[in-house]
Amino acid sequence: MVPKVSEEIDNIRNAVEAVGLKKRFGKFTAVTDVTFSVPSGCVFGLLGPNGAGKTTTLRMLSTVYKPTEGTARIMGRDIVKDPDGVRHSIGVVGESPGLYDRLTARETVRFYGRLYGMDDRAIARRTEKIFGDLGMEEYADRRTEKLSKGMKQKVIIARAMIHDPPVLILDEPTSGLDVVGSRTVMDFIKDVGRRDKTVLLSTHVTSIAQELCDGVAIINKGRIMAGGTMKGLLKKHGNLEDFMFGIIGRRDK
Repeated sequence: MVPKVSEEIDNIRNAVEAVGLKKRFGKFTAVTDVTFSVPSGCVFGLLGPNGAGKTTTLRMLSTVYKPTEGTARIMGRDIVKDPDGVRHSIGVVGESPGLYDRLTARETVRFYGRLYGMDDRAIARRTEKIFGDLGMEEYADRRTEKLSKGMKQKVIIARAMIHDPPVLILDEPTSGLDVVGSRTVMDFIKDVGRRDKTVLLSTHVTSIAQELCDGVAIINKGRIMAGGTMKGLLKKHGNLEDFMFGIIGRRDK
């Protein structure tokens, strides 16, 4: 059965719809028949262990990888037929920072704003808002080579948000951060979700998914195993971690 975030929010237009996504690398199949939908305005998690297929799935959705089979739509735009339209509808925070060491945080965000066709006045207004939300004012004009990993992660999030996309895709957004950095990023994700934005994130940490997500799909060995609203899953199973590992354990035997 195709997992959805349930009837509680099915009547809202889906911001993300993945249908039968499959990705092969040579003879290795990383993802098979991944199908799920995310209603607009939700924070939705792909939850699973390392190597489960989370990153590959997000890279297909963000048009970095072309699916071997299947497709997906982001805000109604097809990732295969209209990749440029998809890229303008999303902000992406991946595992690799991809920062230019000699640019400051502010210059980095300005550069990406210009790539999206924004004028400098709009970029400045938007940058001030995002930097304030993320607590980045103190190092806004410091070169990224001088920043800590947590600071760099915030720069990556800021550049992903500069064009105010309706959908934000985050791959393990708190990975490697200390407690303070993780809390800042998690609070920001909550705030984004409250602004009618759609957030799709991957994580292997059940506590993060339980705190942030309205719904989840559990993925393992490239396949979606289960899914539903967080409220429904917790009501039925009580503990998300036990539920996830119960599913993965049964399938791995």
